Amino acid sequence: MTDRVESQKNLYNVGMKHRRGVLGDVYVDNALANGSTEFARAMQEFTTAFCWGAVWDRPGLDRKQRSLINLSMLAATGKVHELAVHTRGAVNNGLSATEIREVLVQVCIYMGVPAGMEAFKAAEKVLKDMEKEGVQIKP
Repeated sequence: MTDRVESQKNLYNVGMKHRRGVLGDVYVDNALANGSTEFARAMQEFTTAFCWGAVWDRPGLDRKQRSLINLSMLAATGKVHELAVHTRGAVNNGLSATEIREVLVQVCIYMGVPAGMEAFKAAEKVLKDMEKEGVQIKP
């Protein structure tokens, strides 16, 4: 195995640890099962290695800080599906409902009300779903 392939495999393994820690085993298993066609497998491996392995494993920011950043970027760019995924991850990383709400208010003022409104709807649905699942969310 080449050094490049070995390095990428190591990043993938580190990334999978972070991905599962943030998003949970159920979500990751489902994403791998439903999104791992021969065609899509390359994207699953790439994002796991480089997003979750290379970036989420870097020192300097903790998971909670990274979640705040992700929520703001995803809300600002209107990536509502990914915002929902990362709202769940943000709770898993220790963010409270108040912290999630406040980052979305910040997006609303700097990126516009429509972006903020869509983000609020997506995040609130996830928080309600999580409460129905019995997840304790900090106020």
